[in-house]
Amino acid sequence: MHDLVILILSCALLGCVVGFLAGLLGIGGGLIIVPVLSALLVSFDVVAVDHVLIIAIATSLASILFTSASSALAHHKNNNVPWEIAPWVMSGVGLGALISGFAASLIPEQLLRIVFAVSVVFIAARMVLSARNKPAVTKPMPSGPIIGAISAVMGGLSGLIGIGGGALIVPLLHYFSVDIRKAIGCAAACGIVIALFGSVGYISAGWQVTDLQHGFAGFVYLPALLGIVITSWFMAPIGAKATHYLPVSTIKKVFAVLLVIIALQMVFS
Repeated sequence: MHDLVILILSCALLGCVVGFLAGLLGIGGGLIIVPVLSALLVSFDVVAVDHVLIIAIATSLASILFTSASSALAHHKNNNVPWEIAPWVMSGVGLGALISGFAASLIPEQLLRIVFAVSVVFIAARMVLSARNKPAVTKPMPSGPIIGAISAVMGGLSGLIGIGGGALIVPLLHYFSVDIRKAIGCAAACGIVIALFGSVGYISAGWQVTDLQHGFAGFVYLPALLGIVITSWFMAPIGAKATHYLPVSTIKKVFAVLLVIIALQMVFS
């Protein structure tokens, strides 16, 4: 019981960080949750090493459902959610995330690690480039079905690596001439859909593998989920408000370095 309390408190601290970043950058926080939670679950001997990543990804997605909801609500109040395009993007990412939840259990552990690492390095590079003050080359927003199809790919990848999708969706929308704050708001709303459909897939796929009596709902570990969401829910609105005051470009550069470190740790751990 003592170890379980420490685990929940550790996850609560983790929730503070990811909640703030969810509001600030429109990301669900999975890029941080997955490697940190993987280490915690192994350290507290909750699951075996060969199953820890899929448990961490599933739990990350479930927590993002709450974090993104809090973040999206805050951005909506600030008129930072472009509802004219959000339904297309949300539909696409939802479909991709649902498929990824069922496919993840069929993908080898090491391949998941490689996909995760390559994805975050790409995201880090995009963050550094977007943080520069040079005028960006943009294109007009494509039609709804096209942006929905592109978003489905983003949602599938996000579901596979356990992230809310904001780190992929924000650069995409900003490339298509969407204001960066509105892109962040749209990504926060999309995080709800990715997390919802992705979690359904992971819970369904893992229901016969894990045991509810030991704290699992499918591949989702409920005590860790509780610890993360009890703090991330309240920190996300603070991060959303901070977008109006903090230099986001500087934060993106720092976060990009963090992503590279996480990617290297994920590959070589």
